[in-house]
Amino acid sequence: MAISDRHKTNGDHNMKLFRLCPFWQTATDSSSSSSTHNLNQSHNGSSNSTRHVAVNSSGLKPITVSSVARSLLPSRRRLRLDPANNLYFPYEPGKQVKSAVRLKNTSKSHVAFKFQTTAPKSCYMRPPGGILAPGESLIATVFKFVEQPENNEKQMDQKSKVKFKIVSLKVKGGLEYVPELFDEQKDQVTVERILRVVFLDAERLSPAMEKLKRQLAEAEAALEARKKPPPDTGPRVVGEGLVIDEWKERREKYLARQQVEAVE
Repeated sequence: MAISDRHKTNGDHNMKLFRLCPFWQTATDSSSSSSTHNLNQSHNGSSNSTRHVAVNSSGLKPITVSSVARSLLPSRRRLRLDPANNLYFPYEPGKQVKSAVRLKNTSKSHVAFKFQTTAPKSCYMRPPGGILAPGESLIATVFKFVEQPENNEKQMDQKSKVKFKIVSLKVKGGLEYVPELFDEQKDQVTVERILRVVFLDAERLSPAMEKLKRQLAEAEAALEARKKPPPDTGPRVVGEGLVIDEWKERREKYLARQQVEAVE
């Protein structure tokens, strides 16, 4: 009975102290929580500084979402091709046949292009490469020798294996084209298209064959136009010989007239 009364007395005494000093417990709790918060801040700050030092010491740039997205997206094409996916050749075994493809620069800068093929011994391109100004286009002619097939199966294999690749590179205006441009700037080279060889029946008219004939005719006309010398638009200069001949002719007429008058 005495022990329970003693505990009750102590409890009453503590309650009285809390009533007299109501902010004592709150201050204690806040101080403990603030100290805990400061410890957490110091720990987080040290870890953040450690990570910051690690990044700076490595010398690597931070990886952002935009950089990752750019690396995953395909590179933007600079050329538009027509046809876009195939090179059509008339099927004439034992002969050299021709195909054509139109290239147009759709970018805002000068673009160098180059042809590559898996069969360089039996194929070549005209031109094999060049530089196109913004909006400029040309028709390239592709030559291929068609071998005599041993059987139909071998010919089908030949269709699937022979391919052409067109690569492009952004260059400065006024630069002269050389194939070494693509070796010097390998990181900036873009693969535009990989064209597959498709043979057409040379004896049967089809939309693809008619389009091929039109493009080949346009390519030949452009080649002939480049071969012709530029027209002379400067002032016409009369040669010295023409002037002398005209003077001689006038003098002879004058002398003849003088002789007639003397006879009269």
